[in-house]
Amino acid sequence: MSGLWRRVALCLSLSVAVNAHAAEGAKTLRVCADPNNLPFSNERGEGFENRLAEIVARELGRKLEYTWWAQRRGFFRNTLNAGRCDLVMGVPSGFEMALTTQPYYRSSYALVYRENAGYAPRSLDDPQLRTLRIGLHFIGDDYSNPPPAEALARRGIVRNVVGYSLYGDYRESNPPARLIEAVARREVDVAIAWGPLAGYFAKRQPVELVVVPLPTPREARAQPFEFSIAIGVRKGNEPLQAALDKVLVRKRNEVAGLLEEYGVPLVDTAVAYGQ
Repeated sequence: MSGLWRRVALCLSLSVAVNAHAAEGAKTLRVCADPNNLPFSNERGEGFENRLAEIVARELGRKLEYTWWAQRRGFFRNTLNAGRCDLVMGVPSGFEMALTTQPYYRSSYALVYRENAGYAPRSLDDPQLRTLRIGLHFIGDDYSNPPPAEALARRGIVRNVVGYSLYGDYRESNPPARLIEAVARREVDVAIAWGPLAGYFAKRQPVELVVVPLPTPREARAQPFEFSIAIGVRKGNEPLQAALDKVLVRKRNEVAGLLEEYGVPLVDTAVAYGQ
């Protein structure tokens, strides 16, 4: 009988340990984020996704805890879906690798150029773009093209396009900023970048820059320029998804002010918060 009781005692102690771990987890909101990716996040908590995570954790009554991981290929496999965290702050609505909340903003790729440039393109069909030097982010080592690159190519605008790596040199702060800095330094005449990047870094240049959100061209509906952005949680965690949805509705004005503070250009804002 002594062997049986030892096994019973071991099971009871394991049960207590598991329950204690679960209780501790319920008090913590674990977020996976990139430590060097403003305007979204960094280790110092200076990004708008850091600020949003603080709002969410406060509203849920949890302590905020980060797992830092460079946002590269395999990010979700190695973070959220590996159980390292409970959520990722900014993912496309309906993203296949996560369960997503209702969107909290919708933005678009945007044109960026100097205010005193003497030209003011408002769309990719502006004939001036055929002669201007256009800076554009490419993604990854395989030079994957973002939607605006495909749209420019369909218009025969190729030879005057200059590529800048979205990932860049990770030893430097905020690698995507190099593209917007190139506009300020006149290395390129116009940049096309994802809206939050364009808006945030344009405000921080020593010269005045104009940011013009680009609508999706009619012929490019399969490769949209606009995306609704949500919070992603692990599939199967509907209770956390529902709790986050309630927070986003309750704090919608605070979130809107946060996006404005960071210069995020918004499009179709009624799409956000399920309006």
